[in-house]
Parts: sequence; C-alpha cells; structure tokens
Amino acid sequence: MWARGADSQRCRMIEIQNLTKRYGEKTAVDDVSFTVRPGVVTGFLGPNGAGKSTTMRAVMGLDSPTSGSAVVDGHPYRELRDPLRRVGALLEAKAVHKGRSAYDHLLALAVTHRIPKSRVEEVIGMTGLENVAKKRVGGFSLGMGQRLGIAAALLGDPQTLILDEPVNGLDPEGVVWVRQLARSLAAEGRAVFISSHLMSEMALTADRIVVMGRGRVLADTDLADLVASSTERSVSVRTPEPDRLMTAIAGPDVAIAYEDGGGLRVRGLGAEQIGEAAAASGIVLHQLASTAASLEQAYLELTHDEVEYRSEVAR
Repeated sequence: MWARGADSQRCRMIEIQNLTKRYGEKTAVDDVSFTVRPGVVTGFLGPNGAGKSTTMRAVMGLDSPTSGSAVVDGHPYRELRDPLRRVGALLEAKAVHKGRSAYDHLLALAVTHRIPKSRVEEVIGMTGLENVAKKRVGGFSLGMGQRLGIAAALLGDPQTLILDEPVNGLDPEGVVWVRQLARSLAAEGRAVFISSHLMSEMALTADRIVVMGRGRVLADTDLADLVASSTERSVSVRTPEPDRLMTAIAGPDVAIAYEDGGGLRVRGLGAEQIGEAAAASGIVLHQLASTAASLEQAYLELTHDEVEYRSEVAR
C-alpha cells in the first residue's frame, strides 16, 4: 500500500541531484540534476556519448556516482526493499541467459522477488510473447528481446519505469504499442522515464523532456515549451517556376532546398514575404504553407555544439 499525499508522490519518482560520474580523466556526467515525476512520461534525449546511459545506470545502482546522488522513492536503488516491485528497468535487453526460455527467465525473476507465478502469465500476455514464451531466448530477434525486457520491467507491477531505447528492433505495431504502454502507465500515476533516438515517436509519447549533451543538462522542460523555443521555421512552396522563384527570394539569410515531388523548402522568409515576392515577379504558386517547428528541430538546435561524434554529410 502506497502512502498518501506528498509521501505517496515521493514514492513514485526518480530524483537526481548534482550527479557527477568520472571514469579516470573522462567526465561522463557533470553535475546533473532533474526529477522524473509521477503521472508524467519524461523523455530522455541526447547525442551518443551525452551521458544518458551512465545516468540511468547510476539510478539503477550499476554505476556509483563520483559525487551527488540518484535515488528512487527517496533511497538509492541498492537500499530498496523489493526493488522489482518499486522500479522496473530495461537497460540492456540482451542481458538474459540465452539457454533459458522467456517463461523460465521471467519465472526465475518472479521467484526471487516473491512475485506470484500468475504475474508471469500476465506480463507474457501484455507484451505479446505468448507464441514464443517456451522458446529459448538465444533464438529471439531484437524486437522479441525488447518485448521480453519490457515484460521483466513490468513483472513487479512497479510504480517507476526506466526504459532505455525500448523501441529498438520493434516493427511499427510494436513502436505504437510501447507508446501506448508508456502513456497508459503514466496515466495510472506511475513515473515513466524513457530514452529514444526516434524524435517523431518521442514527440508523441513524452510530456516532459530532459536533454543532455556532453554530460550536462541542456534542457529540462515540458515538450511543448521545448518545441516552442525552436527558432527553426520553414515554408513549403510549390510552383511551376521554381528557378524564377529562387531568384526572386534569394538573400544572404535565406536557405532554399528542393523537396521530394518538386517543391521547395524555404528558411529565413515567412509565407507572406514569399507570396509578395512571387506576386511582384508574376510567379504562379500552387502551394504556400508554413511548417511549425518540431521536436527534432528544437533538439538539433539545442545539441548542435554538443555532439561528440559528428558524421560528415555526403556531398
């Protein structure tokens, strides 16, 4: 039975305070602070090497902080009684004995945490593993391994969920299922902490976003506020005379690119300015539509100077 009032809320959250983790001379996480609250899906974003996995591992007691703290329900994970009933986590889907069946893996976890056998059957059904439950995990696809990892995270019916890249390897139906699962769990008052590199999916799943770069927190805000902060706006234009239009609107701060289907994507000018320039030049427009900023655009702006491993764009 969960406590009432403020204590109940505290028993359903992750609190990270001034967390720092160093590996020799490498600082993986640098004075990070944020809270994952109940009733909210908190998305965790950042480039490769940003410190996301290290932060999640610190929450789960797999990495000891150099300084600061990462606690669940007000306590370090290692001090929790019945930890699987308090927090469920998917950090590495492949961390399973490959010779065991999915059912036996979940049953072993249940027995060691005093969880009824009936719950094993429940999570197998919840995650769509019925047809492969008695098969050895070593033969699982990446997607089925992800489902098994999520089943293990749900086994103790925890109030806090930590899911690191849970949609990796899933087909479109599986991706939608994870989204609906995360939102339904948050709607029940649970704290859901989920990382992903799929911006379009995170935009549909998360209520709040924490962005990290080079071990530091770059943003900790509501999804809508982060998207609204983006300065990236564009206009989609279709015309039978694209070359003439490009000449008419060219300028030092104007970026123009061809879109699939023959349209143009214009940045640096508003729809009104483009329409007026086209009219002045006698250019017919078939489409003129402003495009709002997206989570992906806001994220790329925020992390532009924080990418540790940058690829060269092919020319």
